[in-house]
Amino acid sequence: MMTSPPAKNGTPSHMSTWPQYPFLYEINTWVWLTELSEKYRTIVDLASVPSCEWDAIAEYGFDAVWLMGVWERSPAGISIANRNQSLIEDFQRALPDFSKDDNVGSPYCVRRYVVDQHLGGAEGLAIARAELSRRGRNLVLDFVPNHVAPDHPWVREHPEYFIRGDREDARNDPSSFIDVDGNVFACGRDPFFPAWPDVLQLNAFEPGLRQAVVESLSNIAQQCDGVRCDMAMLVMNPIFERTWTGRTNLRPATEYWREVIPAVKDRHPGFLFIAEAYWDLEWELQQQGFDFCYDKKLYDRLEHGDAESVRLHLCADPAYQNKLLRFIENHDEPRAGTTFSAAKLRSAMLIVATLPGARLFHEGQFEGRKVRPPVFLGRRPDEPADEDLQTFAKNLLDVTGQSVFREGEWRLCGRSGWVDNPSYQNLVTWCWLKDEERYVIVVNLSDKPAQAEVQIPWSDIEGRAWKLTDRLCGEVHERDGDQMQSPGLYVDLGPWNFHFFELTRLA
Repeated sequence: MMTSPPAKNGTPSHMSTWPQYPFLYEINTWVWLTELSEKYRTIVDLASVPSCEWDAIAEYGFDAVWLMGVWERSPAGISIANRNQSLIEDFQRALPDFSKDDNVGSPYCVRRYVVDQHLGGAEGLAIARAELSRRGRNLVLDFVPNHVAPDHPWVREHPEYFIRGDREDARNDPSSFIDVDGNVFACGRDPFFPAWPDVLQLNAFEPGLRQAVVESLSNIAQQCDGVRCDMAMLVMNPIFERTWTGRTNLRPATEYWREVIPAVKDRHPGFLFIAEAYWDLEWELQQQGFDFCYDKKLYDRLEHGDAESVRLHLCADPAYQNKLLRFIENHDEPRAGTTFSAAKLRSAMLIVATLPGARLFHEGQFEGRKVRPPVFLGRRPDEPADEDLQTFAKNLLDVTGQSVFREGEWRLCGRSGWVDNPSYQNLVTWCWLKDEERYVIVVNLSDKPAQAEVQIPWSDIEGRAWKLTDRLCGEVHERDGDQMQSPGLYVDLGPWNFHFFELTRLA
C-alpha cells in the first residue's frame, strides 16, 4: 500500500490502492466467526482469527475482502423482527432448528457505525485489516445511506435528519410509521415495496444529514479501503423526490452522491465506492462518483436470457463496462448452486471472472452451498462441500490471478457461422491482452452443441504460429495467426462448455 500526502485537516491519511479490475470476496462476518468458533472450540472474533484462516482466504488471490455486517446491530430491530411472523418463517426455512437467539439482527439495521463488540469491536477490525493488508488484500465494509435503526443516536439527537409523520400517520398506517418516544418517523422504504418495519427513513434532502454522512463515511474510511453502499439509488434526487412527495423539503441543487463522494475522497484518496444499484441507473451513479455499480442486468441475462442477450449487453460503451461489478451470487441473491445447473454454473463463474470491471464472489459459492440464510441469522445449516466445484474454482482463480485480468485490455471477439448452422449465436467470446500475456475465452451459453469461427482482433498475430493452451482442461493446439483472424479460430463446444486459451508464440 502507498502512503498518501497529509489530508487537508493536517493529519496523515492512508491511501488505498486498487487494480483497475479488482476481484472481491464477500464474507458474512457473523456467520463466519460463529463457524470458526465451533471449529476451534473457543470464541473467535476479528481480533483472534487464526493466521491460517487469513492465509486460506488470501490463497484465492482476491484483491479485497468485503466483511459484510460488522456494524453494531440494533436491539430494537431484533425485537421488531422477532414479532414478524413472515420473517420467522423465512428463518425456519433456512435453519430448521431456529431459535430466537439465532436472530442477531439485520446488518442493514445499523444502530451505530461502530464495530459490534460481539465481532471484536474497533480493535478487532483493525487487527483483521492489518492481517489482510499484510497479505496484500484490501478491506471493504458496508454503508447504508437510506435508513438507520430506531435506536440510532440521531433519532434523539437530530430528528430533523428523518422523514417525519404525525400521530394520524402512525394510527392509519402503522406498518409505515413508528412512534419513538412520542415522535413519529417514517419507516425506510423502496418505492416499489412495503416499508421495512425495523428501520427509519433518513431525509436525503436535509443539508445537515448530508454533512453528517460525510463525517460518518470519513470515519469509516479510516477503518477500511472501500464501502459497498446499500441501495445507493434510493437517495438520488429524482428517486427520493418521487418516493417521498409531500414529505420532503425542496430538492437540493446538488445530487446526494455528487456532494458526498468527492468530500470523502478529498480526505481519503483511493477510497473505493461501490453502489448496489438497480433500475438501469448504473450509468448515472457512475457519473455521480461511484467506482463500480452492481451489474444486475448481466446476472438476469445469465439466469434467464440467451447468449445473444449477454453479448449485446457486453457491446455497451467500455467506459460503462469497466465500472460494473459482476456477480452470480451475493447475500441478496439465491445461491448460485440453486439458480444454475452444475454445468451452467461453471460457465457463469468463468464469465464473471473474465469480464472487465469488478468481480464479486461470495463465501460458500465455491463449496456449492445451496442455502442462503437471511442476513439476520448468526449461523447457518451444515452442507456438504462440492469438491469438484471447489477444484474448478481454485483452478479458475489461479488462472485469473494473472495481471492481464486486472490491468489488461479487454475486447469482444467476433464470431461467425454458416448458412446451415446458426449455432454460433450461442457463443460469447472475448480476449485479454497485456504485454506478452494473451488469453481468449469462448463460452457456449446453451444446452446444445455449438460451432463457430472466432475472429481474434489482434493484428500482430499475423504471420506467426501460435500455441493455444486451454488453462482449465490442459488441451494444447497449434494454430496459424492469419487463419485466427480470418476466417477465424474454429471452435466446437458441447452444451455449457468453454475454452480458456492462453496464447504463446511458436515462431
